[in-house]
Amino acid sequence: MIRDSERTKKLLLDAATSEFAASGIAGARVDRIAAIAGVNKSMIYSYFGSKDDLFDIAFSIMVRGALEEVLFDVTDLPGYAGRLLDSFEDNPDMVRLTTWYQLERPHGVPLQAVEASNQSKLEKLRDAIDAGVLPARLEPVEILALVRAAALSWFTTVPELDSVLPKSRERRRAVVVEAVRRMVALN
Repeated sequence: MIRDSERTKKLLLDAATSEFAASGIAGARVDRIAAIAGVNKSMIYSYFGSKDDLFDIAFSIMVRGALEEVLFDVTDLPGYAGRLLDSFEDNPDMVRLTTWYQLERPHGVPLQAVEASNQSKLEKLRDAIDAGVLPARLEPVEILALVRAAALSWFTTVPELDSVLPKSRERRRAVVVEAVRRMVALN
């Protein structure tokens, strides 16, 4: 019988993404990942090394996909925040994986995909501030953190607010875009 290693890896990565999104890194079980993928769990160790390495790879793939899908435009941060919110709305696993990553790896070794993305954005923000396109009252990291927080805002509210949150995606998006527009206004 001929093995299709790329297909097996994809099955494992898809199953791992779902399992990590549902249970986090610590709560995820390689037995469940293998069962969902329909693959022997030894293949996880063979292809990925460890459960932690599998998470890192799955998360990095998700980050790279998000970077391709949601282009960072330093001249249109409100639009970027809106596109980021759209991406989170369309892919709730991205929000969950990001949350688990932040909770369970607050001081871990930075993932190269995340580090490279942040560095590029911070450089572009610094250049825009220096050129007078963005307000000098905020540092690049402050702008990036606030834009990201605005895009995630509807996903991080307490459940007790669910009944009064805007039901319309368009309204949630409009609020995020307007908040970022006001934040980066030069006046």
